Amino acid sequence: MAGRTIRDFDVHELFAAMDSQREERGLSWPGVAREIWSMSHELNATRPNDHPISPSTLTGMPRRGVTSCQHALCMLAWLGKAPEVFLDGDGPTRSDARLPACGPDRRLRWSLKRLYGGLDDQRRRNEMTWKQLAGELGCTSNQLTGLRTARYATGIVLAMRITQWLDRPAADFIRAAKW
Repeated sequence: MAGRTIRDFDVHELFAAMDSQREERGLSWPGVAREIWSMSHELNATRPNDHPISPSTLTGMPRRGVTSCQHALCMLAWLGKAPEVFLDGDGPTRSDARLPACGPDRRLRWSLKRLYGGLDDQRRRNEMTWKQLAGELGCTSNQLTGLRTARYATGIVLAMRITQWLDRPAADFIRAAKW
């Protein structure tokens, strides 16, 4: 793993791609949020307590510079692009970068337990402590160990740093979930 360049997920580029698609299609940001939510309309009908993605979640990304890995999946599905497309800087893009197929009865979700499992297995093979690994990934060890029990999300930037460190496509950790 040493010497591998880990590129950050560029939230601003994701926003720019969404904004371009929004303008091209003549949509407002609430219109984009409705379209994203309607992509899983059959699932939504069975889960009345789920909350749709908010237009402010979308429009606030440039100011915040972050978004959760779960929200990013909704946006990426709307764009039809894999997360690897939005890695910053120069470098190869995985030829196997894609999102899993997902019908209207499902929603794409990161499997944080699977991400944690892959990370922990590789960390052990490399004989690294969580603190050493956190140093390589530019985060805290708690952010990494917390993936084991996380219910909802981590940031997309960290999720993508992890997939690169594992040298695996993000799709290995994403599923089309019925819940």
